[in-house]
Amino acid sequence: MGWRDHIHSDPEILSGKPVVKGTRLSVEFLLGLFAAGWTEEQVLENYPTLDAETIRAVFAFAAEHVREESVSLGSHG
Repeated sequence: MGWRDHIHSDPEILSGKPVVKGTRLSVEFLLGLFAAGWTEEQVLENYPTLDAETIRAVFAFAAEHVREESVSLGSHG
């Protein structure tokens, strides 16, 4: 199963942002939780509609889209 089984975009939900199917939880929001230090266990406890496979799909979606985009980080120094 790939991320497409778990993530979709609908203009009627969060202005078309990619979300977990059947929820209003955006990929951006979930990645933000992990960036803030949340563990997978904490996310699953707080959002019981999710499971470990869905979380992997969120990361797979992000990885694929980062590969496709030209990301400019600017100079640091």
